[in-house]
Amino acid sequence: MSSPEPNDPLEPDASSQASDVGRVEAEDTESTSSSGGGASLVAGGILVSRITGLLRERVLAYFFGVSAVMDVWTVVFRVPNILQNLLGEGTISAAFIPIYSRLIEEERHEEAGRFAGAIFGLLLATASAIAALGIIFAEPIVTVSAPGFVDDAAKVAAGTLEVDRFALSVQGIKLIFPMTGVLVLSAWALGVLNSHRRFFVPYVAPVLWNVAIMAALAGGALYSIGGFLPTEYDTDTLSYLLLVGCGGAFAGGLLQFGVQLPFVAKVIPSFQFSFSTKVAGVRDAIRAVGPVIAGRGVAQVSAFVDQVLGSAYLVAGGLSALRFGQLLYMLPISLFGISVTAAELPELSRLTKDRVEDFVARLKRSLGQLAFLTIPTVVGYLALGYLFVGALLRTGQFGVQDQWLVYFTLVSYTIGILATSMSRLLQNAFYAIGNTKTPARLAVFRVVISVAVAFPAIFWFREFTVTGVTGFAFDERTLTLGAMGLGAGASVAAWLELGALLWSLKRELPVEVPWGRLAKMTILALLSLAPALVVWWVIPGAPIVLLAAVVGAVYAAAYLGVAYFFGFSELDPWIRRFVKRSG
Repeated sequence: MSSPEPNDPLEPDASSQASDVGRVEAEDTESTSSSGGGASLVAGGILVSRITGLLRERVLAYFFGVSAVMDVWTVVFRVPNILQNLLGEGTISAAFIPIYSRLIEEERHEEAGRFAGAIFGLLLATASAIAALGIIFAEPIVTVSAPGFVDDAAKVAAGTLEVDRFALSVQGIKLIFPMTGVLVLSAWALGVLNSHRRFFVPYVAPVLWNVAIMAALAGGALYSIGGFLPTEYDTDTLSYLLLVGCGGAFAGGLLQFGVQLPFVAKVIPSFQFSFSTKVAGVRDAIRAVGPVIAGRGVAQVSAFVDQVLGSAYLVAGGLSALRFGQLLYMLPISLFGISVTAAELPELSRLTKDRVEDFVARLKRSLGQLAFLTIPTVVGYLALGYLFVGALLRTGQFGVQDQWLVYFTLVSYTIGILATSMSRLLQNAFYAIGNTKTPARLAVFRVVISVAVAFPAIFWFREFTVTGVTGFAFDERTLTLGAMGLGAGASVAAWLELGALLWSLKRELPVEVPWGRLAKMTILALLSLAPALVVWWVIPGAPIVLLAAVVGAVYAAAYLGVAYFFGFSELDPWIRRFVKRSG
């Protein structure tokens, strides 16, 4: 499928991160000039949140591994995830923050309080409706979003499946939809605090969500069997732990929202709660929501279809492998692709068409900078990804066969990482020149192509098993590689979208991708693999987390060292930043 949009706190989500990072970088530029260190606080908050998010995934891997129960966890969070992506931080950023910030800047505090109160009231009504509808229509939601689960009761009765994923998903949905409503309100609190340049608390608040899930799972394990040994868990226990984890997610949502409220109360003492749409600015905000939801909807349709195909055509555990593979796939896009593109949008926007040469030069330089960071990740994932998957997820129920399956899934997505990252930058180039229609049309094109490629690819890849490909004998489970079909669809569509974006942009500007430079970076990354592979060969028996850390560090050091030796200019900004911070 097209590039997944996995979102923290539900899943790590690039689209939300894009708006968040861009807003922080734009607004915090002013904030740090007066407060000093603001950007570091923001970065610290996001970093802590991301680390706990990875720990959460490791805990989930420990208890559930690649399994039918983990498939249920993935499904239970998908539809709420889509709703949060549509109604959460990104939409609040576009519809609420501009109007509220303007009122604050103009010192119209009474109006700002009324506007914030009215938006909160409308969001509260929306959140309540989401919670109620999710509980009432849990069965139809699961039927539509995971049609492959519908016949699970018969499969359990026939002995071909151990858990009724449909029934368990329905129970989980009833717990998670109320959490989604709370997180929509949390997005409002984030918008208020960001408007007052209070960034750290809202960005570190998801830590509580992650911790609540981990604590709930640990507590559930202690309560149910008095320990953590995964070999002692039967299907009923794992199903119980899943529901406990869902309850922890709801509690975590309350904590994430609640921790922000005292800070919100301090910055808007004139808050006036209402449900009125007649308050100044409210109707403008509502009108702004539509286009934002429409724009974000394409990615959400893609994620939804991803799950529908996965539930219908992948074996039990396939959705789990897809989730874990996408998690690692999105890391470099979140760290490099989004950070570079978010930083470049305001800069490109300042270079109007009257300064075409400057615009083109800036874009070409940004593409090179992005590729310099992304290409070694692609090469590293392809050559060392098995090791990285094991370091992050190999624990408890997540065994060697699971590790291989997630690695193969990651490989299929990795092929499209560079194209996805570069496409985001080209999309921003279109936005900078005032063209929003072309990227939107091509996003739809990408979804169509990805479905067309992924559907037959699933059937082809699922003919292969992990045991058959690796030659190793594992446990009694038979895990097939069908999830690679979805990754293949995503990668093919990513490269075709990149080509279409580039062709369309060339019709307006003389843009060029520095392909020769990218080829040299690829050679550089391949050369840097040699010492890393030697280290892996010398100490293969080391604990996998330590081994991955050492091998990854050697690979990164070799890449940067060789780049410095050959004078790659893309390294210069990082050297200047390091020297500046060290001084």
